Amino acid sequence: MGKRRSAWRIWAKALGEKSGKDDREADTVAGLRTFIFFTYLVTNVAIVANAVRHWDDAKTVPPVAECQAPLL
Repeated sequence: MGKRRSAWRIWAKALGEKSGKDDREADTVAGLRTFIFFTYLVTNVAIVANAVRHWDDAKTVPPVAECQAPLL
């Protein structure tokens, strides 16, 4: 249980300044900050996945075989 408690303490400090009157309130704030962090993370992963999935759907450059204009 000591390693888990130590990891939580380090994670809570990494999230920012300790907020609250006592340790219980500070842990609640750290938990809320953790939730917000994970929602940002999931949102960013969804945005990047969507960008990669639709990378060149418009086919902005026509294939060479279909080009009808003469090359100079």
